[in-house]
Amino acid sequence: MTRPDLTEAEYAGEVDRLARAVRSAALDEGWLCYGPDPEDATALQRAVNALARTLRHHHFPGDGCVEEDRPLVELAGVVVIRPGVMPSASDETYEQACLRIGVEPREEGWALWCTWGKERARITMVVSAVDTTEGLLANWSRGVPVSPVRPVPSQIALIHQGWAGPMTLSPRAVRQLGLLESP
Repeated sequence: MTRPDLTEAEYAGEVDRLARAVRSAALDEGWLCYGPDPEDATALQRAVNALARTLRHHHFPGDGCVEEDRPLVELAGVVVIRPGVMPSASDETYEQACLRIGVEPREEGWALWCTWGKERARITMVVSAVDTTEGLLANWSRGVPVSPVRPVPSQIALIHQGWAGPMTLSPRAVRQLGLLESP
């Protein structure tokens, strides 16, 4: 029997479907590993584990898949501010928000990462990693609880006590910490 001709999009969709089926079978067999491969893993197991790690989420700069030497940052949520594009619950302009936060307006905008500092104090990091934040949001919108790597010092403009709001909550924070989104 011959295969029907598939468009490029249909072919990619079929490959993705089959890859997810392979990942599910390995999980059902109890040997799938998202972390480092066990020393006794076979070549097939290593390949399937690598495939599963790739399928887990939409990749973006700072997602931790390449930057293994930097730890992940646990986030409660994020806010992105840009010229002309502000959170819907905000009544201030981009320039007003930058002034309030204490940073110079940038054409690329800023990302506000709501996380925890020493003794679990709530803090907001004002970072230039807007593309990383957009990658987080793309994953979170699908319920994928990814975390970014710690920004390098040159990406951190300021750190404020408390959380900025309103923020988009991470799926992990909603689930693990019992945070509820505002109506």
